[in-house]
Amino acid sequence: MRFAEQWSWCTLESISDVAPMIREFRLRPDGGVAPYPAGSHVNVAVLIDGQPARRSYSLVGDRNPHIYRIAVRLAPDSRGGSRAMWHLKPGARIEISTPASLLEIDWNRRNYCLIAGGIGITPISAIAGALHRRNVDLRLHYAVKSRGEAAYLGELSALLGDRMIVHASDARERIDLDTTFRTLPPDAIAIICGPMRMLEAARRAWNEAGRAPADLRYETFGSSGLLPTAEFRVRLKDCDAELVVSPNASMLDVLNDAGFEVMSDCQRGECGVCAVDVIAVDGEIDHRDVFFSDAQKQGNRKICPCVSRAIGVVTIDTLYRPEATPRS
Repeated sequence: MRFAEQWSWCTLESISDVAPMIREFRLRPDGGVAPYPAGSHVNVAVLIDGQPARRSYSLVGDRNPHIYRIAVRLAPDSRGGSRAMWHLKPGARIEISTPASLLEIDWNRRNYCLIAGGIGITPISAIAGALHRRNVDLRLHYAVKSRGEAAYLGELSALLGDRMIVHASDARERIDLDTTFRTLPPDAIAIICGPMRMLEAARRAWNEAGRAPADLRYETFGSSGLLPTAEFRVRLKDCDAELVVSPNASMLDVLNDAGFEVMSDCQRGECGVCAVDVIAVDGEIDHRDVFFSDAQKQGNRKICPCVSRAIGVVTIDTLYRPEATPRS
């Protein structure tokens, strides 16, 4: 069960590699490009092992009146979406949703700190372009394993010049989040997109710097976790059902397919709409959301089934109860 969204067809116009493991897809929608704010994403319908699924990808760069640009990192530890996308060929027909944004950005500030980790550069590139045109104080920190793996490095260097700082871990140029946040002007807002470990470190550094929590905006990857992506089982309170969640599926999809309807919205671990109660854990939960605080995650009382996973068995209560069969 999901809030309503509009879907339409598009044609995959072209494909290009923008980094060794990152491929850009240029999509031409049948009805033209709809207006959307910087930092938006589209949901894409894909087939994984012959089964329909959906994946979310951020829109790259400035808005083009004819084309949507998305970039997909081929991730061996993903749930299969990147492999499905990489198998596509130009001319393929794809169904996508209308662009939407979960990043509520205050565009009236004078100071912005943008941080991207790896493929997280995709929404950040669009936000950087929008801020550049507003002539505000802007810094972009781009964290990558190496400069050779940095997608859109040339495009962003031409746009931002020395306002972009590349942090390549192979050159011992790791970003110092504590110093970065403590030296920001008081009215600065930080916008970050990257893997889970980066987001958790950023939240801790932001809080320790004494900055307003609302001034840190972030987006994450649905496949970004602290534990390996593996099969696990879900048991339902007050019934005999035990469901298997394969590495290619989300807990949310498995619950809904089995008739235990769970309402959801973002399906990216950011809104908390799909959160369900955890009754017991025989193993370990891998909280991949950015909705719950560190303390809430340690308490293991709730889980966001759209992105979070587990090792072992998790018993939950979705609060869904089938309607009683009327007596004849």
